[in-house]
Amino acid sequence: MASTTDKALNLLRYLPRVCLANIRDNPGSRKKPRRGRAQHGGDYHGAGNKGSGQRQNFMRLGYETGNNPFYLRFPWEPYYKRHHLKRQYPPLSMIDLQKLIDTNRIDTSKPIDLQAILNTGLYKLSPDQLEFGVQLTDEGADIFCAKINLEVQWANELVIAAVERSGGVITTAYYDPHSLQAMVNSRKFFERGVPIPRRMIPPPDAIEYYTDPSKRGYLADPEKISEERLVLAQKYGYTVPKIEDDPDYQMLTERKDPRQIFYGLHPGWIINLKDEVILKPQNEELQEYYAT
Repeated sequence: MASTTDKALNLLRYLPRVCLANIRDNPGSRKKPRRGRAQHGGDYHGAGNKGSGQRQNFMRLGYETGNNPFYLRFPWEPYYKRHHLKRQYPPLSMIDLQKLIDTNRIDTSKPIDLQAILNTGLYKLSPDQLEFGVQLTDEGADIFCAKINLEVQWANELVIAAVERSGGVITTAYYDPHSLQAMVNSRKFFERGVPIPRRMIPPPDAIEYYTDPSKRGYLADPEKISEERLVLAQKYGYTVPKIEDDPDYQMLTERKDPRQIFYGLHPGWIINLKDEVILKPQNEELQEYYAT
């Protein structure tokens, strides 16, 4: 008859080896942790444990992460192809432009360009974020009544009609990033003591817009622009004011050169703010370079 020791050894021959996969705690050796309270209680709050839900069994939709909704706590922007390479045009409504004029932040006796809008301090532009200028929106187009010579970077048909109906003139013009950097903080640029750069021509994907007379592009044919002014007036039902008979004819017809950034200042000039003088290039090669 086999002894107890032999029986135990025979049993071990057929049992698996001891490992983490076949061992467990003794029954009752572990206690189940209690559910936390307050902010540690999860998304369910019973009648005896009111949380931020307040008289609800579950959290309000979107507030599962606390007092701030999840779309504020975790900002997210949908991705679209090549979105980081597209030019951006921060909007400025016509009603805001009218307010700037009514509060004398913009002088209507002079042409209004991107530099004049930036000098108000109420419009911000970040060229490093691919922002290329003003997009004038049609909000307030029905109450716009200022006669101005305006230059923006993007405008739709209704905006153009509102400006021209009031006896003004609007032009869409392109500025390259180097020109925008000089305009965002012109004082800082002049203090550097470097020549004013030339404004570059639009890239291939924008040249069509800025040569289109219906968009009032600054590179379009002036005669075709006059024809488009009449077409737009007939479409929206107003009479085109005659700029030739206007007492502000000189102001309304003043234009920048396609290579010019600042009114009254030409490329290649160096502005000395300390001595209040302007240094102009005397070398013929430099003059030819900045003129072309």
